[in-house]
Amino acid sequence: MVRTEISLFLKNAPGELGRLTTMLSEAKINIDAMTIQDASEYVQKIFRSRGKSIKRVASAASYSSIKKDSGDYALIRLLVDKIDEAIDLLSKSNYIFDIIAVIAITIDNQPGILSRIAQQFGENGINISYVYGSALPGESKSLFIFCPEDIELAASIFKD
Repeated sequence: MVRTEISLFLKNAPGELGRLTTMLSEAKINIDAMTIQDASEYVQKIFRSRGKSIKRVASAASYSSIKKDSGDYALIRLLVDKIDEAIDLLSKSNYIFDIIAVIAITIDNQPGILSRIAQQFGENGINISYVYGSALPGESKSLFIFCPEDIELAASIFKD
């Protein structure tokens, strides 16, 4: 299923993640999936890929500012249950973020399932820019998020 992912720049400092998650929680916005990484590599990719598949939400001046000291920031990718409310809240709170379409797939938590999905992407000529996901041990389902270069083709293959 196609979902909207928020890529959020957050100061890489103690307490920042707690403030963000508290803000979302108080607004009754649930986080369905999340990954965090150092932002420096991602910032470089944003500048190269802007205009392809990423919808820019922040101004170019904001990105230039972040680029200078991106090691001081973390990149958080989020899937939330109330995307419009989250975007509005983040904008009002002056967070710098992007939104992008991704493919979220709930899969059986068994050996080989993820391999089959990755092979389907490859067999259809779809490059995967990144993927993240998880399952609880002993649970029957997993959630994986894929960022394909061709979202429309991927969406037609993985209709859920």
